[in-house]
Amino acid sequence: MKIAIASGKGGTGKTTVATSLALALATAGGSISFLDCDVEAPDAHIFLHPEYNEQRDVNILIPEVDMSRCTGCGRCAEVCQYHAIVHLGGRTLVFPELCHGCGSCTLECPEGAISEVPDRIGLLEAGNATNGLSFAQGLLDIGKPFAVPVIRELKRWHASEPSTLSIWDAPPGTSCPVVESVRGADYVILVSEPTPFGLHDLKLAVQLTTELGIPCGVIINRDGIGDSRVSEFCEATGLQILMRIPLEREIAAGLATGKTLVEIQPGYRQEFIELSMQIESAIRLGLRS
Repeated sequence: MKIAIASGKGGTGKTTVATSLALALATAGGSISFLDCDVEAPDAHIFLHPEYNEQRDVNILIPEVDMSRCTGCGRCAEVCQYHAIVHLGGRTLVFPELCHGCGSCTLECPEGAISEVPDRIGLLEAGNATNGLSFAQGLLDIGKPFAVPVIRELKRWHASEPSTLSIWDAPPGTSCPVVESVRGADYVILVSEPTPFGLHDLKLAVQLTTELGIPCGVIINRDGIGDSRVSEFCEATGLQILMRIPLEREIAAGLATGKTLVEIQPGYRQEFIELSMQIESAIRLGLRS
């Protein structure tokens, strides 16, 4: 079973939910793997304390031009949709920062003057975390604009992990990195807060999961602030509210010191275990229908 934890906006408590769910299930004796797919700003390691024993570079292939064979026909520039290769002043110039690694220029070059060379864009790390969790995260290199290939490679790299349940902590928002992070999940937990911004971005996140055909439910974090419109939206659209986490000083202070929710208030451990059972039943019901 693969559960993705997502949110329409940042700062809703997505990683708080993801790490606490993972720890609760690992404590219960399950074989749990955790993927931090927020490769631009991964922070689950702060709470899960992994010890890394594997690393792997993530590369994309970018063009390299052999000027001794290049005739300057400009065909490569014509087919590049990202303007990463141009013909200027009799020279063919490559801009690696714009290249998406599609390979069109290499395929279309009539002289065979373009080859592809690897360009590192990120790093994958894996190891064991608290309570025997299998942990992996992706790190996008500074200045590199392409998070999706790093996320895709992270999921592919960890696909063979022999776990009964995999938890994917997605980036915030609803852009391409989020789509790639939740793609292939059996269920998505959407973490929201009961504020106008929270409602606006929750609607976008629900639309995303609907487009991908993945069932979802909502956890309302910081319950007690804002208003009731998130709850009303869930009721009107048939979205299940899976859990409510109140706004409490004890929780905020504990999170600020790097503790998980189940460490701050151990009673949540059983709630998260029951939540996973509820999600598993919902997935099975969906498969039968």
